[in-house]
Amino acid sequence: MTAEPSSAHDFEPGIHLPVPPPEGFTVDDLFTLPHLPPHTELIDGSLFFVSPQRDFHSIVIDLLVAGLRRAVPSGLKVRREMTVVLDRHNAPEPDISVVRADAFTGREQTRYHSEDLVLAVEVVSPDSEARDRDYKSLKYAAAGIPHFWLVEMAEGNQHPVVRTFELNPSNKAYELTGIHHDKLELSAPFDIDIDITSGALDEL
Repeated sequence: MTAEPSSAHDFEPGIHLPVPPPEGFTVDDLFTLPHLPPHTELIDGSLFFVSPQRDFHSIVIDLLVAGLRRAVPSGLKVRREMTVVLDRHNAPEPDISVVRADAFTGREQTRYHSEDLVLAVEVVSPDSEARDRDYKSLKYAAAGIPHFWLVEMAEGNQHPVVRTFELNPSNKAYELTGIHHDKLELSAPFDIDIDITSGALDEL
């Protein structure tokens, strides 16, 4: 997810962005403050706002969501761009989440919790690279989310590279399980087989 930190200037004419309290914003603030832009994230008590996205970012999410929905077993659901509450001061918005079906409460639902997720996926944008690759992965691991994917554009190409990680519960850290260039073929968290070549993107 691409984001920019909050500041004191106007986000839109006549709308002033909130100034964080000394202890930082909380999850309650995220869902009650007026005039926050869509897809605002909360990380360590700071608000981050979504920047304009590249076509690559949008179309890769579409490709992976479609592939996951073809493969997902009963008892799990695939969601895109939904807030996930990790703790009082952290509520990021993974690009894709695979959640337990019993965590779904209705069409007006606005959030899931870390214990609801079996997989979080971040598609990296240029200005969110460090945050998605390093910072968010640490947060997801500390919260106990079992699987994490980091998706980037292949250097010199126009197709995604997917790095897959699995949580080591003994130290709450992710361990790399694979780097996938043309086909995303996995047996965990369930059987997955997704074409991630440039041709697959061109068909969308």
